[in-house]
Amino acid sequence: MDMAQVDSESLHFSVGILAISGGSLLLLVKDYGQTADGDLIPNTALGVLLLIITALLAYSGVQRSLSHSPLYVSLSLTISALWCGSGLVHILVGQGVAEIRNALVPGLAAFTLALLSIGTVGVFRKEVVLSVIAFAISLACAHQIAGLYSLTFGQGATAANYLLVCFIGAYFGCGRLLSCITKGHVQLPGTKLQRKGELTSVEQNDLTPVGLAMNLLSASVLACRLLSVVPELSAGLVSWLWTAGVFQLAVCLLSYRAMDTLMATFYGFTAVLKFAEGYSLLLGHFGYVPYSPVPFPTVFAVLFFVLALFSIQKSIADCLYQLFYVAYCISIAAQPRGFFQGGTQGVQAAIFVASAIMMLVTLHNKVSSWRVPTGEGLLKTLLVHTSWLTLRPHNKELHAPHLGYSRYADAEVLGHASSVLAAFAIAATVGSSGPLGVLVLPWAVVPGGLLQLLCGSVAFARGKTLESTAFIFYGIMWTVWGLTRYGGLYGSTRGFNLAVGIICFMLFNCLVTAGALFLNKAWFASSFTFQLILISFLLDAVGALPYGYDIGVAIIFGLVSFYCFLASLFNSSFETPQLPLGEPFIKLSGFGGGRDSCPHLPARKASSVQQIADIMMRGGICAIPTDTVYVLVAACNQPEAVQKAYNTKLQAQDRPMSLWISSLKQLEPSRHLINPVLWDFMEAAWPSSISMVIPRGPWMDIFGLGDSAKYIGTPQSIAIRNPDCAVATHLMDLVGPIAVTSANPTGEADTTHHNQVYAKLGEKVNGVLCDGPSPENIASTVVDCTKIESGKIGFFRVGVFPKSKVLQIFEEVQKRHSVGQDNLSFQPDLSEHIEEGQHETGTVTQQETVSQNEQIPENEEDESL
Repeated sequence: MDMAQVDSESLHFSVGILAISGGSLLLLVKDYGQTADGDLIPNTALGVLLLIITALLAYSGVQRSLSHSPLYVSLSLTISALWCGSGLVHILVGQGVAEIRNALVPGLAAFTLALLSIGTVGVFRKEVVLSVIAFAISLACAHQIAGLYSLTFGQGATAANYLLVCFIGAYFGCGRLLSCITKGHVQLPGTKLQRKGELTSVEQNDLTPVGLAMNLLSASVLACRLLSVVPELSAGLVSWLWTAGVFQLAVCLLSYRAMDTLMATFYGFTAVLKFAEGYSLLLGHFGYVPYSPVPFPTVFAVLFFVLALFSIQKSIADCLYQLFYVAYCISIAAQPRGFFQGGTQGVQAAIFVASAIMMLVTLHNKVSSWRVPTGEGLLKTLLVHTSWLTLRPHNKELHAPHLGYSRYADAEVLGHASSVLAAFAIAATVGSSGPLGVLVLPWAVVPGGLLQLLCGSVAFARGKTLESTAFIFYGIMWTVWGLTRYGGLYGSTRGFNLAVGIICFMLFNCLVTAGALFLNKAWFASSFTFQLILISFLLDAVGALPYGYDIGVAIIFGLVSFYCFLASLFNSSFETPQLPLGEPFIKLSGFGGGRDSCPHLPARKASSVQQIADIMMRGGICAIPTDTVYVLVAACNQPEAVQKAYNTKLQAQDRPMSLWISSLKQLEPSRHLINPVLWDFMEAAWPSSISMVIPRGPWMDIFGLGDSAKYIGTPQSIAIRNPDCAVATHLMDLVGPIAVTSANPTGEADTTHHNQVYAKLGEKVNGVLCDGPSPENIASTVVDCTKIESGKIGFFRVGVFPKSKVLQIFEEVQKRHSVGQDNLSFQPDLSEHIEEGQHETGTVTQQETVSQNEQIPENEEDESL
């Protein structure tokens, strides 16, 4: 781990600990200053301050969520959720909307247990600071509950616990911050971060315990009425439920970042329930008693059941836990008042117990080498001897970005499931009780709107253009129509204005449907049936909707989306067999278009490199990864291939190719034709990400380029490079020196993933070595060596290799050659060096060493050269 990463982690840790210390200071002042006459800090002000601290603490936890620090991530995000919910409750109390005891107690009870679990695991892990903070805030919550029932009991103990947290957090946080500022030179005693050994757990999603804590919170809120903790479910409890929903949306998104599709989908589902539960309580405050339509929770139970079955591949415990939510959705469907019935609240009481146990076990298994058995890997063991069903191995290419650069798991499973939920939600009729009397609005807006926007964002980050467009479009449409039809905004109005808006959506969906022709049949069926739903919206807007048409098309779209959900989930879990999504109706060259005729091989295998070498020795052109970005290559001893590679680039006349070698041994036959200083400079600087522009000459005749030599470099000079890349070097050892150009059309951005080669060059290449994202997005450093015999070098561009190191290498070479030659001292021509501001923009400055009519040879990573 490099020093920069250590400093970053230390800074995020310091921010989180200091935020906990600041929040504790605020709460202890409030508790010490509380009297029978009133509070020292008004409730509204306290709530606003807690929300500000919540944001800092959440930022710290999210930043550490990919550093495999499950205990700290769980602690920081759990406390963040605690103070977020508490802050909202205090604001409501300050505005006279809620009664503080009934609103605070259920949430505090849940966090008392959650923080107690985190502290217990911290003791086993010997994380003294984190465990003390967790225990102290857990006891503070318990004493605060007691203080809400008796003002004379618990307030002093609550403040004392927060005082302990404040002192420990301030000392440890300031110590880590001081260490970060001084680069580790000043270290307060006891504040050094202990580096734990890497665990062997396959599960790396550190957000799972946080999601379980949010399930614990919502279960506590809904079960408290059944257990007589509070006399009634009031509007003040909405703060806790919606806090749980927001945090579970964050857990869902970060689970995609952690490549955990199953958990991301599960927490996306549970977030829908949290928002629906809070919405129901909020309507009760306004005098509505909404009833839940039967179709939606029944369909939700089916989705939970399917997801639970597939979760067996993670562990038996995950499967059994998710079955509780199947029972919960069935209980909602069985009772018309849904969340307010005893049966539903009884299931939530069972979920409370199950969530507490799962949180403790999951967090323990993440941080300890001794693991509680959960049935992990059992399905893989059972299927190891079967040939008809093969689990898909976990590999980075499964969720590799298509044309994007961000690493997220595929979100199509949740996106299609959200379409199912929204479609069956709108199948419910409004009836005489009005739109707010039917619990449809959150079912349509949250999964259809929020979750599909989230899925669209993930798809966009991965570069899946059509999928992201469709999900974002569907999310907007479900949100607009849900608020209009089921939010009380529609009323009895029908007219031209509403119809025009729906027609605009229909025209846009026509473009999505046309694009799906090039993707697969399943996506085409989904977008086409969504067009039928839009037609039903239009007919309803103009008052011409046939009876049952809207329900019929909603069910059809829901069934198509369910198949897409099932196929995406099945195909991402199993390698064989696969549920068919169908070939595209129209095939074009580009991404996936030429895979049948053009081999796309993993670069990590020697046999793959040999296969690409065979293609190149037969006159083919290929795309390969390098130490920077992807490039298009041809063997120099195949003149026709060099010309073909040159012509592959559009408008490439002013973009000459460069020459690459695997080592200086390939130039050894022409060594006597190369300046000795230049030779020693090459030997000292290579292999590296340095390209050298040198004079061309007879030394190029050894490569067998023939007439194709004119495509490499210019009449005066040529760019040559020995890359620091094992794959490229091995390939050149097999085929000899290669002619290189960038693997993208002239004028477009660099190609940083092998999938981009498919999209940009299609069937123009004969083979691709696939190695995922490029290690660097910065171009190579291009050094002008055309005047090296006079002791001068220049820079066409400073890239990934620092300018200072190039000058240092050249100075050492000059010193070796200047022994006994006083007249050949090192005097680099600084006037020919590009200014630093021009380096950052990638602009190339012509030098006096290059004649006016000379074109600079194209570097393989940057079309600006």
